[in-house]
Amino acid sequence: MVTVALPDTWVYALRLPHDPRAARVARMTVRTALLTHGMGEVLDDVELLTSELVTNAYRHTTGPASLRLTALSGGRLRVGVWDSHPHIPAPFGGPLRDRVQPTPASAESGRGLWLVERCADSWGGWPLGGELLGRGAGKLLWFEVRTG
Repeated sequence: MVTVALPDTWVYALRLPHDPRAARVARMTVRTALLTHGMGEVLDDVELLTSELVTNAYRHTTGPASLRLTALSGGRLRVGVWDSHPHIPAPFGGPLRDRVQPTPASAESGRGLWLVERCADSWGGWPLGGELLGRGAGKLLWFEVRTG
């Protein structure tokens, strides 16, 4: 009998329409993938941070977004969110001193990027394509958490 071992690395990708329900769909996808792969210990943080990035993609663009979950070697999980807006906000694109300031408790929004800075082990962002044509193709923001 042949035994098949599950790989340590895997990838899930999801295209999200410009729809207010996209963050919910992203959370459900994250929950299913992480529970399926035995990563329940990071589920709450990953679900929260993914929801924040997808919500920002919806709020600050008029086009679709994409979500990519990647289990990397060494017990790391990377989550990337692409959207069509080229601006890379702090803390993703600037120097480490360019930190996100805490949002006042009375504010109704503005905590998402601060949460990424506090809960993720690493993060980053970069503009995507189109520079030679004089137009950008958006950006990719990502964060990583340790799963083990």
